[in-house]
Amino acid sequence: MATNKQTRDRLKDLKREYDALKEGKDAPLAVIDEVELPEAVYNSNAIENSTLTLSDTEKILLEIEASVDASPREIFEAKNLTRVFAYVREKAPLKKLDKETILLLHKVLITGIDDSIAGRFRKTGEYVRVGTHIAPAPEHVEAMIDGVFAEYASDHETYAPDKVAWFHLEFEHIHPFCDGNGRIGRVIINWQLARLGYPPVIIRDKEKHLYYATFGAFRDKKNVKPMEKVLTVALTESLHKRIAYLRGAQIVRLADYAKTHGKSASALTNAARRQTIPAFREKGVWKIAADHTA
Repeated sequence: MATNKQTRDRLKDLKREYDALKEGKDAPLAVIDEVELPEAVYNSNAIENSTLTLSDTEKILLEIEASVDASPREIFEAKNLTRVFAYVREKAPLKKLDKETILLLHKVLITGIDDSIAGRFRKTGEYVRVGTHIAPAPEHVEAMIDGVFAEYASDHETYAPDKVAWFHLEFEHIHPFCDGNGRIGRVIINWQLARLGYPPVIIRDKEKHLYYATFGAFRDKKNVKPMEKVLTVALTESLHKRIAYLRGAQIVRLADYAKTHGKSASALTNAARRQTIPAFREKGVWKIAADHTA
């Protein structure tokens, strides 16, 4: 099942507006990405059960980790993932993703954490599981990754973001690495979106129950629809945010917008979660352009 036409058309309209607004505005877009970076790093690590808070992550990225109560591993995870995101931001618009690039990204992510597994796929005897899912035997990993790349490249019919969702599910099913599969998988999403001209997305820790459910649906029924929805909502929010800033709109808290306009704050928050209004989050707080008309 693919993303419905109404949603595809809505995303197409948002992307058209985004493309028009971003012309000649590399500097403000870079600022948005830089400010968003700690959130992206925090959420991806939190999904993997890191105990770092967003505030901790910000301090680590600002090189003031001495005031952070965290293990050396978690500090490495934050710093390394930041380097991975920076590499994606620089290279993805210029270079098609391939197997060698994924291995490089993994090496950057895991170096200093476990150098013995950094930058390589699982090898004989290295089995991993995710919950009750036992990943395919290591002897099959490389061929399976090659197969996913080949199918992704040869599919010219499927709606592009849906292909990205499918690739992510297949990648996480294979779980090609001993560690770091989730974080690399989410990085791959943003690499592929960048190749399609979309901004990066954040899969948020607060919504990981929805994200995790996509893997069960895929494993049990080969159902890609839940992941398509997670990705579509995240992509819509990312576009809403960048469009608001590129328009030069005054940005206000959604709760304040509700008061000013005599709206129900809870109803607006629910609409924001569904992305039926152009709201977006910054540090977990819902915001919206002040000139939005319901």
